[in-house]
Amino acid sequence: MKRPPKRRKKKRKPTGDTFYICDACGEEIVIPLDPSQGSEQEYVEDCPVCCRPNVIHVEFDEQGESRVWAERE
Repeated sequence: MKRPPKRRKKKRKPTGDTFYICDACGEEIVIPLDPSQGSEQEYVEDCPVCCRPNVIHVEFDEQGESRVWAERE
C-alpha cells in the first residue's frame, strides 16, 4: 500500500482572541490579536464595561506567543 506524500504545513502567524484586565474596574476584556500590525503594539481602547480608556500593550515573541497587558491612560 502506497502512502500519500506528506504535505508541508504552512507557517501561520497566530491569530485569535486574548484578554486584558481593565486597570480601572478589574473586568476581563476579550480583544482580537492582529500580529500583522507588528511585534510591539500600543493603542488606546475604552473599556466596554466602565468606559474608561486603557492603553493596551501587545507583544509577540519570536515563537509567535503573545503578551498583553493594560494600564490607565
